[in-house]
Amino acid sequence: MANKGSPATWLLHIIALLCVMVYSVKGDVSYSVPEETKQGYVIGNIGKDFGFNVKELSTRNARIDAGGNRKRFCSINVRTGELVVAEMMDRETLCREKQSCALKFELVLENPLALEKITVNVQDINDNPPVFPKGEVKLEIRESAVRGTRYRLSEAHDADIGKNAVQNYMLERNEHFTLGTASNRDGRNNLELILDKELDRELQQELNLILTAVDGGIPPRSGTVQIHVTVLDANDNAPVFTEELYRATLPENSEMGTVVLKVSATDLDEGINGKVTYDFSRASSWAKDAFSLDSETGEVTVSGPIDFEDESIFEMQIEGKDGFGLSTDTKIIIELTDVNDNTPEIFLKSLNSQIPENAPPDTEVGIINVQDRDSGSNGQVMCFIGSNSPFKLVPSIKNYYSLVTTAELDREVTSNYDITITATDEGTPSLSSSKTVHLMVADVNDNPPVFQQKSYSAHITENNKPGSPVCSVSATDPDWRQNGTVNYALHASDVDGTPVSSLLSINGDTGVIHAVRSFDYEKLKSFKVQVIARDNGSPPLSSNVTVSVLVSDENDNTPQILYPAPEGNSLMTEMVPKAVQGNSLVSKVIAVDADSGQNAWLSYHIVKATDPGLFTIGVHSGEIRTQRDIFEGDGMRQNLILSVKDNGQPPLTATCTVTLLISDNLAEIPELKDMSVDSGSKLTTYLIIALVSVSTFFITFLIIALAVKFCQRRKPRLLFDGAVAIPSAYLPPNYADVDPTGTLRSVRSAYNYDAYLTTGSRTSDFKFVRSYNDGTLPADSTLRKTSSQDPFGSCNDLDDSQVN
Repeated sequence: MANKGSPATWLLHIIALLCVMVYSVKGDVSYSVPEETKQGYVIGNIGKDFGFNVKELSTRNARIDAGGNRKRFCSINVRTGELVVAEMMDRETLCREKQSCALKFELVLENPLALEKITVNVQDINDNPPVFPKGEVKLEIRESAVRGTRYRLSEAHDADIGKNAVQNYMLERNEHFTLGTASNRDGRNNLELILDKELDRELQQELNLILTAVDGGIPPRSGTVQIHVTVLDANDNAPVFTEELYRATLPENSEMGTVVLKVSATDLDEGINGKVTYDFSRASSWAKDAFSLDSETGEVTVSGPIDFEDESIFEMQIEGKDGFGLSTDTKIIIELTDVNDNTPEIFLKSLNSQIPENAPPDTEVGIINVQDRDSGSNGQVMCFIGSNSPFKLVPSIKNYYSLVTTAELDREVTSNYDITITATDEGTPSLSSSKTVHLMVADVNDNPPVFQQKSYSAHITENNKPGSPVCSVSATDPDWRQNGTVNYALHASDVDGTPVSSLLSINGDTGVIHAVRSFDYEKLKSFKVQVIARDNGSPPLSSNVTVSVLVSDENDNTPQILYPAPEGNSLMTEMVPKAVQGNSLVSKVIAVDADSGQNAWLSYHIVKATDPGLFTIGVHSGEIRTQRDIFEGDGMRQNLILSVKDNGQPPLTATCTVTLLISDNLAEIPELKDMSVDSGSKLTTYLIIALVSVSTFFITFLIIALAVKFCQRRKPRLLFDGAVAIPSAYLPPNYADVDPTGTLRSVRSAYNYDAYLTTGSRTSDFKFVRSYNDGTLPADSTLRKTSSQDPFGSCNDLDDSQVN
């Protein structure tokens, strides 16, 4: 027997490798490779044979698919396009006694899906020696056997095929027997031992011969068996089977002990010469594992697992031998029928586990292959998935399906899918299997941030500290990770010419808005800014929201008295005629407060008076009126110290002094004389005396003229319910528009002012007013400036709802 690792064997391998043939028919490529070729051996170049370039094989994820549970004997080198041996192949294991051993593979390429068929023919090498069924052949031959008698011998079995199978037999040299062959009804040659010289039991009762079987390999391999011949008396009839060929049909997966068939042979001899026993004369090892033969009854029964998918036909030779060695044989064929005993198998060939949510419909997600080892309708498979997911299976090539999308995906609605794929065959009853595929939807930045409110309103009190929080905005983005991370910023704009960045700042991460500086309600009551929420996607998405900032007033402004003017600017003296009656308006205090709301509500009070019972002041109007008629005994000069107080917390107060002169004649008022005379200068004294004399004369003349004119009326001109008017010089333009607190307003004044100029000193510039009503000015009435040249215009009245 030759050694597999001998130099001659390696030489055979090299010769076989050099003779590898490649041919292509109708797009299918076939290769030949000797069995037991080592891993890494290059069988052929798939790229060249199919017309693919190397780059295309790599980008399209080319691979070899053996299908089912078959081992992966071949693989492809995508860098070179070469088909190489991945696992050693044994032809005898793969194909057993078949003359042709072809392995079918598929070249699978993706994007787009393509399937090319590859056939690899495994060539036989002489790696198995001939083996006889038994280690010893026992023959009992009667000495009466005549020369030329033939005795059938069991042939040796060689797992190899063709020239590597048994080609020749050699019998050890002896004087009684030679070796010969005879054709049988199957066209095969039976090996026979031919009696060449009669036996003589008395000379030799036993003979031992060596039979050698030699195959045709290079180098050849051989196997031997010992033939033990016992010389007996004559047995001249061999057994004869009732059938030349026995056939049986058996369902696969039949139970152990199932009787398949029964062979029967008869022998015309009697006694031990006519008793027939049965045995396998030629049967493969896997046939002997699947079936057993009762040597006495000739029943063939199932003794091991039988699977249609592994082997569908069994052929065996059964020998019938009588008690003294005469034998004959017959052939049995057992055909297995398929049973639907194999569940369909689902193979996931490729899968994109993450799908972008903006993937269009009909996007290929994965490739599914289904297989069923059964045959016929038992092996026909239908594959489907549930209808409650946006996916479907599209039949492709052979048993391949493409898993594609049917609609657009939305990760914010469903972030992952568990798709159950079910494969069902058409057997009776049908079998099915399922496989669950988990797919994740990859996020795409398709959602802008959304603010929790359509608009925001923030309140901040004036005189706030810089850096104090104003309000907080919040926006959410349903996208994932950086696509859903929101940053905040202020829209670059101006508020009355002031950049927003100098008023407010925002925390880009939290959305908290802070004041950059302290606000002054009197300068800025409210403003609006735009806040931008932007995600970190690529490209980023954003949205805006308006934030209205309302500055709340604080009582931080003291009331400002407009009339009379503050002390030190001029001597503010009001003249009151002696004929004024009680409840007559003699003067009015006008004040304003830069604050708003209740902080600007002003009230007027007399703090101190020369005669407390003579004058009163309207708490809300500031009008000074007489409480009673003026008597002769009342002092000519009445001083009133007045306070103006706002309604803030705490309240702020301003004071002023009003001097009222009770007189009908300016000459009676000594205080009006010029007090600036220098007593040290006589010349100046004389000049003053002369000036006073002239002035007195002129004033006296004027009084007389006025008295004559007034006497013509029933009531004197000076006896009226009026008061000294407000000089226009005391109305600063920045207080032309104030809140409704009894202070100045524009248009619709309750008073009409007439100006009258008198002679005398600089303190005689008086304006008398005529009132349209005799009552005290109500608290809710206002004064309005009527000048059309007011540069600040007019301001609309605020209703009660606007005053807080």
